[in-house]
Amino acid sequence: MVINEEKTISEAIKYRRSVRVFKKEAIDEQKVKDCIQLGSLAATSSNMQLWGFYHITSPEILQKLTIACLDQNAAKTARQIVVIVARKDLWKKRVQSNIEFLKSQYGNKPESEYSKREKFALNYYKKIVPTIYLDFLGILGAIKFMLFQIIGLFKPIYRQTRQSDMRIVAHKSAGLAAQNFMISMAAINYDTCPMEGFDSLRVKKILKLPSSSEINMIIGCGIRDENGIYGERFRIPFNEIYYKI
Repeated sequence: MVINEEKTISEAIKYRRSVRVFKKEAIDEQKVKDCIQLGSLAATSSNMQLWGFYHITSPEILQKLTIACLDQNAAKTARQIVVIVARKDLWKKRVQSNIEFLKSQYGNKPESEYSKREKFALNYYKKIVPTIYLDFLGILGAIKFMLFQIIGLFKPIYRQTRQSDMRIVAHKSAGLAAQNFMISMAAINYDTCPMEGFDSLRVKKILKLPSSSEINMIIGCGIRDENGIYGERFRIPFNEIYYKI
């Protein structure tokens, strides 16, 4: 997979804007797909990769998504749309994938021959990750939360173990992937607009997503119209948000 980057990372970050109106100009599906693949290389908690990427090119589905996105211009004029989905529900499957990958890296040898480091890595996915993710109607999560708070009185410990906490973890990773994707698009002079305004139930129905999935972000894609950016970029002064300790 090769993308001819026309911009450096710094240039792409500065070029990226939330474009509200796109030109009626087609963009290359394969290039967008390549950028999605770069998105999937983003950092992800425990390498769990609890995400899914839906690349929408069908005019019929684009029209349906426009309605579900409240008819906003960033959806109405998008030439393609990428929907990034958080999939916390796939944690068991992802755990198994990581275990199989590690075993292949270790040469598929008997577990009795594993080094201490190799055993630790496998036990991380066999014991620690399931302990954090396993829940039942939020009850186990609440129990783990209280238990870890007590342990935390005596030593540092991971405290975010409730169902809502793990949901946040999945969305943070999906958000990192979304940013990777948008910067990759900017690097090849393609534009994007991440949209928060949408009817999530309608979107899931249109894309036939499982009820356990959650929409992280809907991103309109295209080439910016001359009126596609609604104003100069505004940022809070850096000295108000930067803290050196």
